[in-house]
Parts: sequence; C-alpha cells; structure tokens
Amino acid sequence: MTQPAKVLAPPDVRRLCARAGRGRFAVRNRLIILLSFKAGLRACEIAGLDWSMAITAKGRIAATLTISNTIAKNGRGRALPNHPELKRCLEQHHRASGRPLSGSVIRSLRGSHMTPRSIVNWFAAIYAELGLHGCSSHSGRRTFITTAARLVSKTGGSLRDVQELAGHSALTTTERYIEGDRDAQRKLVRML
Repeated sequence: MTQPAKVLAPPDVRRLCARAGRGRFAVRNRLIILLSFKAGLRACEIAGLDWSMAITAKGRIAATLTISNTIAKNGRGRALPNHPELKRCLEQHHRASGRPLSGSVIRSLRGSHMTPRSIVNWFAAIYAELGLHGCSSHSGRRTFITTAARLVSKTGGSLRDVQELAGHSALTTTERYIEGDRDAQRKLVRML
C-alpha cells in the first residue's frame, strides 16, 4: 500500500515558496505552489485553470476561483474563496501575462498550457531539489484540507465546509486527506 502524500509544516511551505519564487518563471512557479497549498487544487485543476475562471467580467481578479466541472475530478466543480496571498500572486501573474480574459493561467516554458503530468513532474522536481521526501503534487491539497479541518471550528464552520472546498462528494473521502495531530489529541484528552 502506498503512503498518502506528505502534509507539509508551515516552514517547509515557506521554503517551497521561496525556492519557487526564484528564477525566470518565479511568479508562475509561486502561483503553482499557492494554487495547491492555498486553494487545494489538484494537478489537473492547476493545469486546466483558465483565466475566465479567475477574473470578473471587468477583467480583474475575482474574489473566488470558479473551478469548472470540465477540469474538476468527477465533474465536481466548485467556487473557492481566494486566499489574499493567492489573489495577489494571481494579480501579478495576470499583469505579467498581458491581462488576458481567457486562456491557460499556467503556461509551459514554450507558452502552451501545461498538462497535468507536467504539473506532477514539476512538483516532483522541486520537492527532490529541496529534499522533501514523501511529497507529491498532492501534498499541497492534503496540507490545505488538513489545515482547513484543524481551523474550521474557529470559523463557526464544519467539516462539511471543508468537504465542499475540496470538491468531494462524500465526507469519508475528505476524512482520508486529514492528517491527525498527536499533540492536539493529547491536549484534547487532558481537557476531558
């Protein structure tokens, strides 16, 4: 049985963003990281994301990302509130791309859209470079879902909200993404 993708701690996510933020395609690369870790997108959704899913009718970055049924797994599209850091990076990338109204948000070095396999390989290369073992293109999604599950009670929400953000049809699927926290479990037991 294969291990699920590793959930990253905040310092590792910062290292990942710092590395992605260097070089010729720094803004695009940082955006790939943020789409995974701050929106929980799958590789196929990152590759399929179109500007029309991220901008308003007036051509500005929207407050929500609209993941269409055509790019979502099992046709389960959803609307995701834009994390402030993700929105800023989308705005920067949109400006650098000439403010397009449509077309792929994430483009390859040659200017065409990236495939889901290209996104998976891109993540594998950056994780290997940083020595982050057990990570895959799904690590950002698992980190997003685990973090959301840990914080949801502070917002007055429930795991159903996390399930909807993840685009899962069943809560049991969402539960498989959530990594337990031994320290939190000890604190919880002491509170009983």
